[in-house]
Amino acid sequence: MESIDLLVLRTTRDWLAAGHRVLLATVARTWGSSPRPVGSMMALRSDGRVVGSVSGGCIEDDLIHRHTRAYGGPDMPAGLPQVVRYGVSADEAHRFGLPCGGTLELVLEFSPSLAHLEQLLACLDSGSLVRRNLDLRNGAASLTATATPELFSFDGQRLLSTLGPGYRLLLIGAGALAEYLATMALFNGFSVSLCDPRPEYTAGWSIAGVTLLPGMPDDVVRAFRADVRSAIVAVSHDPKLDDLALLEALHSPAFYIGAIGSRRNSQLRRERLIEHFGESEASLQRLHGPIGIYIGSKTPAEIAVSVMAEILAAKNDVRLPSAVNVTRAKEAEQLARTL
Repeated sequence: MESIDLLVLRTTRDWLAAGHRVLLATVARTWGSSPRPVGSMMALRSDGRVVGSVSGGCIEDDLIHRHTRAYGGPDMPAGLPQVVRYGVSADEAHRFGLPCGGTLELVLEFSPSLAHLEQLLACLDSGSLVRRNLDLRNGAASLTATATPELFSFDGQRLLSTLGPGYRLLLIGAGALAEYLATMALFNGFSVSLCDPRPEYTAGWSIAGVTLLPGMPDDVVRAFRADVRSAIVAVSHDPKLDDLALLEALHSPAFYIGAIGSRRNSQLRRERLIEHFGESEASLQRLHGPIGIYIGSKTPAEIAVSVMAEILAAKNDVRLPSAVNVTRAKEAEQLARTL
């Protein structure tokens, strides 16, 4: 399963190539509570077919009524991009299913350039990060390569969004935890790869949609070419495999790097990486371990929920409170039992 943004862009491209008229809607600004964050996209075909989402469904229905033939309305208009706003009044917020006080502003692009979308998707498929600039005054859209994700912005005339390849997860080590974690990552829009040189572990792998990468972990991590939308998680429980992967991962731009293990094993790993492999306290700041957030997890499925939550928090640039840090939470529990 790929990210919803890529799915919307690919579908828009395919519909345009097939000769359909298409509306591309982007959430440009929000005030108060909003069902979807800025930058969220949906594509609407002239016959009423929809992919993606900008709300809980009511705004999509309104756009279908206004801009498609699905309910006998006029054909989809052409022309320059438009800005529309929903939920200004309490009645509108209720009508369109917005949370109390929520207001949503959309930019509507009518039949965007097929050549532009093909160029954009070619960049994304090659692993590039791209900044898209849409000028609403003349409808011109341009692309600029960038090395750093930038925040979405809209000033009423220009819409600037950073688009990149889909999020990727590389797992080191097969097993029950890896299977649950791979499943959760897939339905969160990650492409998932797995490396485990032990055939007795990979022989029973059963999760469809996961790419199995042969070879030793350090070679695989190097060939994986992690970028700022990549996560690397070592769950083999074998230091010879996990450490090899982590040594390469720590010198990559991956947004999340983690390894399974108890507090004691995690501390021993840090000491080992510093003493024998030239790492430092500073370089290990990026290493999550013990991985996950503290939810009292015991089973592989529960641990996978914990780990996926931490990965998503890192992806969404959310600073987690210290209370959910595994080490600090368990230390607090131990202290409480002694009092």
